[in-house]
Amino acid sequence: MQKENILGTAPVGKLLRKFAVPSIVSMLVISLYNIVDQFFIGQTVGHLGNAATNVAFPITTLCLAVTLAFGIGGASGFNLNLGAGDKKQAMKFIGNSITMLVVIGIVIAILAQIFLSPVLVLCGASKNVLPYGIEYMRIILIGVPFVMLAGGGAHLVRADGSPWYSMACNLSGAIANVILDYLFVMKFGWGMTGAAVATVIGQVLSSAIVVRYLFNFKADKLLLKHLKPQFRIVFRTMQLGAAQFFNQLAMMVVQVVANLSASHYGALSKYGSDIPLACSGVMIKVLMVYFSFCIGISQGMQPIASFNKGAKKYDRVKKVFLLALVCNEVISIIAWIIMQTFPSQIMGLFGNGNALYIECGTKFCHIVAALTFINGIQPLTSTFCTAIGKPAKGAFISLTRQIIFWLPLLIVMPILFMHFGKPGIDGMMYSTPVADALAAVVSVIMIIGIFKKELNTNTENVL
Repeated sequence: MQKENILGTAPVGKLLRKFAVPSIVSMLVISLYNIVDQFFIGQTVGHLGNAATNVAFPITTLCLAVTLAFGIGGASGFNLNLGAGDKKQAMKFIGNSITMLVVIGIVIAILAQIFLSPVLVLCGASKNVLPYGIEYMRIILIGVPFVMLAGGGAHLVRADGSPWYSMACNLSGAIANVILDYLFVMKFGWGMTGAAVATVIGQVLSSAIVVRYLFNFKADKLLLKHLKPQFRIVFRTMQLGAAQFFNQLAMMVVQVVANLSASHYGALSKYGSDIPLACSGVMIKVLMVYFSFCIGISQGMQPIASFNKGAKKYDRVKKVFLLALVCNEVISIIAWIIMQTFPSQIMGLFGNGNALYIECGTKFCHIVAALTFINGIQPLTSTFCTAIGKPAKGAFISLTRQIIFWLPLLIVMPILFMHFGKPGIDGMMYSTPVADALAAVVSVIMIIGIFKKELNTNTENVL
């Protein structure tokens, strides 16, 4: 008899730990690519350099959106078909995902190089910040195809039952990035250029390690014919990865609006336009470290939930979600305590002693992270919907915090604050915790409905 897949038989807690830990490390590595640059640039170039990485961040987020669309989407399609016993179909999802990651990465890199200056201005770059942003992104864009292959490929490797190798793919590049950042920026004094070169070298290394694994899959052999794009496979992959794609795309839009808002309302305050822009960017990167844990746990849940949904073992599907939810909430509470207790110390890691920067950054940290303790619910619910083959619901949940709530609040609340005689920059900050609360409420309502209707053990053919 064929050996039964452990995803359907092993204890759920053991499986979640096996898949979540390397996923967390992998997500931390991704966040380190950005936060390490922020640290070294902040200590050498100063807040203008940090502001430059912030206005460049929406482009990076667009790349991550596509990476997750084909990484998570391909992994979900692979696991769903593997759980249903169709290996040939499963491998098509792997091959098509690889091809699309590389092709779209090349297209984004070329277009962004052509239109870099206007894009950075659109993302909030002032005349003081723009030269730093151009210097940094001209080099970063060279590595776009590599970082997308490395990031998306790591998800496919994890879906094949090799979470530790998946972790190693990104970890190797991150370690190289840290070492080279120190040498190029701190020792050689290359500034923005040095940080960018270090990042690209790390991304190339990670992608090379991914490629090595892709043609040694455990589930079945990956053939060249699997790499040929098929519309039906690509479309289904995009459906399954839609939640993560739209979540990141929404984040990109909000980042642009937040940058413009920080510059505009900051200019009306004592901080000026560039300091709030830098603080906003640092806060985003700090929150990325926290979200790395929540998203890593969510991604670790994905193959377990997908396989057991395909195998119609609904009790195991519900159990892994609830266990992941408890983990996310514990981490969220710890992160909230840290950010509320040590805000000035956190922001000081990325500054050069500017008193106004520290004051503004401390305020950002206190307000923006006010409801972090509930932020683990929304990303988990979004990934869970995708994992069980409900991409439309996953996409909707992914849009709640960023687009449906935060974006309009980001526009309206500064105006309301100024109407009542309060600083507009404060309204910008408070828009974040309000959006967090609303997104958490919607996620709870959605997951209750899914448990009652979609994961009822008597339900037939709910895929």
